[in-house]
Amino acid sequence: MAQPIQNRYEFTYLFDVAMGNPNGDPDAGNMPRLDYQTNHGLVTDVCLKRKVRNYVDLVRADLGVEDGLNIYVREKGVLNRENEQAYKALGLKPDSKLPKDEAKARELTAWMCANFFDIRAFGAVMTTEVNCGQVRGPVQLTFAKSIEEVHPQEIAITRMAVTNEKDAEKERTIGRKHILRYGLYRCDGFISAHLAERTGFSDDDLALLWKALVNMFDHDRSAARGIMSARKLIVFKHASKLGDAPAPVLFDAIDVKRVTEGPANSFKDYAVAIDRAAIPAGVEPTEIL
Repeated sequence: MAQPIQNRYEFTYLFDVAMGNPNGDPDAGNMPRLDYQTNHGLVTDVCLKRKVRNYVDLVRADLGVEDGLNIYVREKGVLNRENEQAYKALGLKPDSKLPKDEAKARELTAWMCANFFDIRAFGAVMTTEVNCGQVRGPVQLTFAKSIEEVHPQEIAITRMAVTNEKDAEKERTIGRKHILRYGLYRCDGFISAHLAERTGFSDDDLALLWKALVNMFDHDRSAARGIMSARKLIVFKHASKLGDAPAPVLFDAIDVKRVTEGPANSFKDYAVAIDRAAIPAGVEPTEIL
């Protein structure tokens, strides 16, 4: 296994949506998620992690890699089946309890970390009927929140076809879609070098994470999501494992503000600035995108 990362990181990620729904809320008829106190849009961390996972899965398939970049939480995945692989690889019988031998128990968890990218990055609770333990991942994301208020619109759509022969003479079916005309979102993230030691999250994994955040929307197109684009990825690298500045100080050094009047229509309506004088010594800011 490659050496785990040796530095703490924080990062700020900006992305936008035009004429689409970035993250539908199933409790609200799939309307774009909102903070109902402020009317700012929300995109969950789970939604963003899903897109990272999907991108890494594409990279794995493109490179023909069998081990190390597998994805644990995938669409229609069966977690017990994935856990059984670890028991089989170590010559153990699958069980709902971890082996009493602590070394064997650690081996099971370590095998899962070594073979699944998303476990190394985000962690996983693997205490199912086939128990591989649990691990907290070094990479954590906040909910993304829109820079300004967003105003969802409900659009009526029609379906020309019908499902059954008996409905052939019926009028066209009416459906609904929810969209935002435009919204710019900000997500902040954290990467712990100490938690990376437990999962084996390496510099190669880190480089793949950055690549995923930059490119994942280009491989996740759908009519419902409109045009979603990564706009900025600003990374703060600490000189040490423990870190050299509190995360809020670094996040506050990034200012996203409007430079035009009226409703925002595109990313060009905003300016993003980094107050480098406010960044303490020992932290290196880098704009990857």
